Amino acid sequence: MLRRLVLASLATAAAGTAGLGPLPPLPLLAPPPAERLTVAVSESGHPDADGTFELRCDDRAAGNHPARENACERLDRLAKEGANPFAPVPADQLCTQVYGGPALAHVTGTWQGRTVDARFSRANGCEINRWENLEPVLPLVRG
Repeated sequence: MLRRLVLASLATAAAGTAGLGPLPPLPLLAPPPAERLTVAVSESGHPDADGTFELRCDDRAAGNHPARENACERLDRLAKEGANPFAPVPADQLCTQVYGGPALAHVTGTWQGRTVDARFSRANGCEINRWENLEPVLPLVRG
């Protein structure tokens, strides 16, 4: 009895797909998402460094970022290291209480297929280190 049920189920399944014809081809893999960042810098103390800059790191560096070639190379190196330079400083991280100046930055966009919305400052040793790790995406600023 069980054998008849299994054979009947297989026959029904085969009949259900027999009239479909050949399967369509698999779609090509989509290209990786474009790497586009908007970098807004203020209060750096350097008029050329302040402003909002676009950075695209696809096949070639593009945008109006003043150091776009070097910035894309830095992001490539960080990606190869598996680092996420946009991650905030962990809340339990002990940081030296050193002030690096009033410079602020806000980076938004897409990097490595991830949405980026990160804020940077130079308020303490951890934040200064985080900023400097991302140079030249963020400008060289010394408080």
